[in-house]
Amino acid sequence: MLSNEGAVYDPEELSLLGKVLDEVIQSLPSNLRTSYNRTAIAKNILACAGSGERDPDALRRAALMNPVVTMAA
Repeated sequence: MLSNEGAVYDPEELSLLGKVLDEVIQSLPSNLRTSYNRTAIAKNILACAGSGERDPDALRRAALMNPVVTMAA
């Protein structure tokens, strides 16, 4: 369960979070760009943003903080 369940983001924040997610996904090798990994990375970003963080660099670091990415079969 996400700690920021019920959080509300304004359009600028959503744009920032989406941009960070896209950048992190693009930085991965193609075999790691799976829907599972995209979801896990998005959850990490949302958890960090839920604590009030809006710095893109901090959000990028948080995106990969937990080694949840798995290789495609």
